[in-house]
Amino acid sequence: MSGHSKWVNIKHRKGKQDAAKGAAFTKLGREIIVAAKAGGGNPDANFRLKIAIAKAKAANMPNDNIKRAIDKGAGGGEGSDYEELTYEGYGPGGVAIMVKAMTDNRNRTAGEIRHIFSKNGGNMGETGCVGWMFKEKGILTLEKEDCALDFDDLMLLVLDNGAEDIQEDEESYQIYTTSESFQEVKENLEKAGLKFSEAEVTMVPDTTVDVTDLEQAKYLIRLMDYLEDHDDVQDTFTNFDIPDEIANQLS
Repeated sequence: MSGHSKWVNIKHRKGKQDAAKGAAFTKLGREIIVAAKAGGGNPDANFRLKIAIAKAKAANMPNDNIKRAIDKGAGGGEGSDYEELTYEGYGPGGVAIMVKAMTDNRNRTAGEIRHIFSKNGGNMGETGCVGWMFKEKGILTLEKEDCALDFDDLMLLVLDNGAEDIQEDEESYQIYTTSESFQEVKENLEKAGLKFSEAEVTMVPDTTVDVTDLEQAKYLIRLMDYLEDHDDVQDTFTNFDIPDEIANQLS
């Protein structure tokens, strides 16, 4: 699979740093509310809710907060009137960007996201302008320090359990699945002794665009950071890739 982007890793590390912030809990709670509203409050019968709860627990969100969010979504009470929106556009250099948001005021959110794009060298486009470049996949992230297997043995294990592909960077392995097989593969690998630091169904680009100019890389990271930090933005996806020598200058 050629679609692994360094933004996935940068965002993952940023998520770890931000996990203790109240804003992170707000976004996780919103995801739980919408999932419970769409499919009911029983995680055993609602796959999306099950994943949302797992993400919240991984970020150390208190159980009381999780329960309140489930009750709010399943009961249709105050605060459950969020709608899901997807914005698509281009960053500096024409790289593709998708933004998933949840909002109770679509006009306000659209205007603010458009402003972030334009202020940071990007351009928000029409629905569908970049969405065709991405496919929904499951990604299981395994920290190398938590894995006793070498890469070859790990690859055999994950492929034997239904995964599509495995990639690695300096700190972790990323195991790819189809969205349909994600939960089954995750549970089988956990039974085999693997412990994942991140597990999600997300959008993965079919191909990536190398960004070899340092200034362009800085603008792209700044744009993605502003989008990620927006209160209504739940997730971001992009197809740019930054070579290690450029990434090291950014850190």
